Amino acid sequence: MLRTMLTDLAWNKLSAFMQHTGWVYNKPEHRLTLEGILYHMRTGIPWRDLPDEFGKWNRVFSRSNSGSKKEIFQVNFKWLSRIADKEWLFIDGTIVRAHQHSASAASDDDEAIGKSCGGSSTKLHLAVDNGGLPVHFELSGGQVHDSVHAESLVVASPSSEAVIADKGYDSQRFRMFIEQRGATPVIPYRKNSRKSDQRIDECLYEHRHLVENAFARIKHFRAIATRYDKLERNYASMVSLAFIIVWLPMWVD
Repeated sequence: MLRTMLTDLAWNKLSAFMQHTGWVYNKPEHRLTLEGILYHMRTGIPWRDLPDEFGKWNRVFSRSNSGSKKEIFQVNFKWLSRIADKEWLFIDGTIVRAHQHSASAASDDDEAIGKSCGGSSTKLHLAVDNGGLPVHFELSGGQVHDSVHAESLVVASPSSEAVIADKGYDSQRFRMFIEQRGATPVIPYRKNSRKSDQRIDECLYEHRHLVENAFARIKHFRAIATRYDKLERNYASMVSLAFIIVWLPMWVD
């Protein structure tokens, strides 16, 4: 018997929610299709190798691809993130290795895959609330510095009282940007900075592990920890679905 991810209660909540986007209807086969997508995300298995219990593999892939084109999972994730606890905002980035088969898309865009001495990779830029729940993410090539997406992460996330980040975001311009938005920057200075002797809220900075915990949770899914998708929109859809699963226990309760 296949190991699935959705309980009856979780499916009832999620399907009722997703019916507003038109992606699922009150049909039993739609639950099986979503379980097939989740199975692919959890195991990293190629679509063609999906177990027959989920139905025809191309039908499951077609539903996933159509949802990606319409950004269904992104829309649902953003809706859930609106109920985030907005007191603090933690931001960071993580590298995701791109499988060799993901770097052959017939596209003129880079599809958020970068080249470096370590090979092909994607960087996931993430913002979480003070409960460690994701509120916004962006994708870029793996060689892109975290600070490039710093301001856009803050702008697209709910307003907060403090923005916490590591030394990779050490920039006076970024600190001023945060202060102009009415928040307090909690970013340590590099050792070679002229202001390295200035102190920050150490107690608050100790909670920065919350964003690292969020990365660790979604990297349990093998199709997230290693990127197999050729197109950026398809990988972004998988990441959004992973974050929905992270949010789901809070929402179901």
